[in-house]
Amino acid sequence: MKTFKVISLLLCYPEADWLAALPELGTALESEAGFNGNAARRLAPLFDLLGRSKLIALQENYVATFDRNPSHSLHLFEHIHGESRDRGSAMIDLLEEYWKRDFDASSSELPDYVPLFLEFLSLLPADEALELLGDAVHVIAAIGRKLDANGSPYAAAFQVLEALSPVAAQELAEPPVRDMDEAMEMFGPSVDGVEPLMNPGPQVAVVQMPASRRQAAAVQTH
Repeated sequence: MKTFKVISLLLCYPEADWLAALPELGTALESEAGFNGNAARRLAPLFDLLGRSKLIALQENYVATFDRNPSHSLHLFEHIHGESRDRGSAMIDLLEEYWKRDFDASSSELPDYVPLFLEFLSLLPADEALELLGDAVHVIAAIGRKLDANGSPYAAAFQVLEALSPVAAQELAEPPVRDMDEAMEMFGPSVDGVEPLMNPGPQVAVVQMPASRRQAAAVQTH
């Protein structure tokens, strides 16, 4: 489904190559207007932002919106499991869904990264894609509500996805916070005896931020 692929790109870190294709992305959405509920119209403010702003400004805005605000995180399981051990198990389950359908998830992002998940959905028959979207819609809707409350045009992308879901979104509970006892049980002290207060939770891939994205993040800190 083109709609999922287009939204996947819109939620990616802004780069000149795909931004140049914005007119084609809008046309792709219009071609599936019957399926996506005229998503092109609903996403017009986001297209306008991406089309009229300078690249560096878009990149800085993206970093501020998604990388520096955990409530807007583009990693689905972070909103459910936080840094608990259950997040690792959920990652493996999602990877198995990818593998069952021969989807290559060997990217630099974690499996639950929303653009990666949407790219996966774009390759499936509509009924399968919508069923899996329904499994994730509770988190997707929660991210959309928080973005909307902060006045971000990116909220529309999540609102379109929520409207497509065959399942009504439910409110999410706050994700659990991993305490010291659990951290010690999982990792133990390091070789120098330092306790793992800041040790990250279970992961199944390494995230490598693109160089241009690191530069935008650096600008935000100064």
